[in-house]
Amino acid sequence: MTGKASDVLVIGSGAAGLTAALTLAQRCKVTVLAKGPLTSGSTAWAQGGIAAVLDAGDTFAEHIRDTMTAGAGLNRRETVEYVIERAPAAIERLVQLGVPFNTEGPALHLTREGGHSHRRIVHVNDATGWAVQAALLKAAEENPNITLLPEHTCIDLITGKNEARFSGSGRVWGAYALDTASGKVEAYTARATVMASGGAGRVYQFSTAPRGATGDGIAMAWRAGARVSNMEFMQFHPTCLYNLEVKNFLITEAVRGEGGRLINPVTGERYMERYDPERMELAPRDIVARANDDQIKRYGLDYVHLDISHQPPDFVREHFPTIHEKLLGLGIDMTKQPIPVVPAQHYTCGGVLIGLDARTDLPGLWAAGECTESGLHGANRLASNSLLECFVFGEAAARDILACWDKLDAVPPIRAWDESRVTDSDEEVVIKQNWTEIRRFMWNYVGIVRTTKRLERAAHRIALLSGEIADYYGHFRVTTDLIELRNLQQCADLIVRSALHRHESRGLHYTLDYPETAEVAVDTVLVP
Repeated sequence: MTGKASDVLVIGSGAAGLTAALTLAQRCKVTVLAKGPLTSGSTAWAQGGIAAVLDAGDTFAEHIRDTMTAGAGLNRRETVEYVIERAPAAIERLVQLGVPFNTEGPALHLTREGGHSHRRIVHVNDATGWAVQAALLKAAEENPNITLLPEHTCIDLITGKNEARFSGSGRVWGAYALDTASGKVEAYTARATVMASGGAGRVYQFSTAPRGATGDGIAMAWRAGARVSNMEFMQFHPTCLYNLEVKNFLITEAVRGEGGRLINPVTGERYMERYDPERMELAPRDIVARANDDQIKRYGLDYVHLDISHQPPDFVREHFPTIHEKLLGLGIDMTKQPIPVVPAQHYTCGGVLIGLDARTDLPGLWAAGECTESGLHGANRLASNSLLECFVFGEAAARDILACWDKLDAVPPIRAWDESRVTDSDEEVVIKQNWTEIRRFMWNYVGIVRTTKRLERAAHRIALLSGEIADYYGHFRVTTDLIELRNLQQCADLIVRSALHRHESRGLHYTLDYPETAEVAVDTVLVP
């Protein structure tokens, strides 16, 4: 067998993957595969911060309640308790790794975001994710037991059916990955594999997710036989910068937390009082995103205005240095004028089903972060709970693997990747066309507001594309674009099937055909 062996394979170099790798490296040799550069995941993009109970007047019970309220009754309470009780320790570990969180005197400075009843967001200005990513990467690069391999695109999990002696066990032994520099596919084998590949935001035309968020891990786990849950719950961030040159620049929730107002640019009305008079701009994201979407559609607008120019200029510059500077470069001075914003896909709440030990249905495969459905977010994620989930479940996966290490079998002989029957593609345009088509109809038919008819139209198109993509995949040598297209189509299919299955409106799933919320909250679990 050709290929590269290590004790544990981690797929993804963001907060979840690196947290797992650092804990595992105490005892194991770990290989971390990243599809692009090591900093290309969502973690580095996170502006807001990390939610944790650190304030004297705050309690675990209240953070749990806020999370459950946002999740519209679909969260699993034991998961919510498990994560929130471990939050302060996760922050402490990051402080020890050297993350320079903002402080106020001897304490960490806490900001507030929509849906939270207290100030409980620790942050590094408005670029928390970048600081966290840098600290985790530095620690991983300095660790002799961790091998970091950027520009490696995973194609499929290696399971029993890839063993030299075929097995139907479904046991995962690593992954086949394309080295984009050499164009070669190798088997990266391991006794344990941690999937930390991020979300599927790029299924949509407008998304704040990085270019690589094509749902690879969710699609790979599904193809290998793992159940997937709650894929209909796609979070749309209410305020993404509207600019034809700059795609997916997020205007953090904290701008509304510090007094930003949403205004209709045509009527000049501050309209949130119509949709949520009590919480106004601090209502949960699904409500604010639907309000923005409604104003845009009703008035035929390209965008709405987010305005914080009534606050003192120094206050704005001090709180939002990154955003202020970025906007100035585009000719917008947020201390004096409003920011044009639109809703955009922001977070994948569903994913591969995991337990508190981060185990998936497949033996040998653990998962953490945005590619999973752990029960933390339910029908809508509370702001700044996402990085927290990465740290807690990255750690949980690593601890569980170390606890059962002696019981994990050695890797059997695995067949090498076979590309004897394929040729180089002569029609890259097919990939581009299909990619654009998926993202457009998902935005129009499976977006913020849905109907059964629109969902059925999307399902019909996905079925047509499925055959085309499978045929293309079967005949041509793999490229990152082709691998991503195959995974996008797979995730689009899972989202639409889940959405058609839910005959109610709850949290992020809002359908005009079933506007009421059912009395009993039930997860949508798809079985391969």
